[in-house]
Amino acid sequence: MPTGVAIRDAREQLFDAAERVLLRDGPSALTSRAVTTEAGCAKGVLHRHFADFDAFLADLVLDRVARVDRQAAVLRASAGAGTVVGNLSGALTELFGSVAVAVVGLVTSRDELRARLRQVRPTGVPVLAEATAMVAAYLCAERERGRLAAYADVDTLAPTLIGAGHLLFADRKGAPPEPEAVEKVVRTVVAGVVRGPSA
Repeated sequence: MPTGVAIRDAREQLFDAAERVLLRDGPSALTSRAVTTEAGCAKGVLHRHFADFDAFLADLVLDRVARVDRQAAVLRASAGAGTVVGNLSGALTELFGSVAVAVVGLVTSRDELRARLRQVRPTGVPVLAEATAMVAAYLCAERERGRLAAYADVDTLAPTLIGAGHLLFADRKGAPPEPEAVEKVVRTVVAGVVRGPSA
C-alpha cells in the first residue's frame, strides 16, 4: 500500500488478515509480515497501531474473546426457547466453527502472548474460559426454567461440553463435524438432566 493512503478500520483489517492466516496456515505461520501481506498493507501499519507483534496478538485474542461474550448474551437469551440440545449444538458450532480453535492453538504455542494475556486474564485459557462461562450461564438459565433437573451440575457439564466441542472441531485441516455429530455429543452429555420435551 502506498505511503499516505489511509486504511479504513486498520485494526479490524489486520485482525481479519491474522485470522485468515491462522485458519489457513496455523499459528507457526503467523508473523507480522504474513499479516500485513494478507491485509495488503505496509508492515509499518501494524507497528503504528501496536507496540509490537505480541501486543497485536494479545489484542487479537481479546477481540475474539469479546465476540464470545456477545455470543453468550444471545445464547442466554435463547433459554426457554427451542431445545436445550439444539441451542447448545448451535452455540458450539458457532464458537468452534469460527476461529476459536485456532486462537486456542495460538495462545498455547506462544509463551510471550500467554504472559501478556495473564496480565489481563489471570486464569483459564482465553476463549475456552469465556466459552465455558457462556455455556454455564445458559445451563443455569435453563435449570431455573425447569428445563434441566434441579440437581444438574452446571460446573461439570459446561467444561465437559466445551472440551468435547473443542475436540470435535480441533482438526484444522479436516472437514468440520456434521451437525448430527455435534448434537449426538451434546445429547449424550446432557441426557441425564434435560427435562420434558425440551431435549
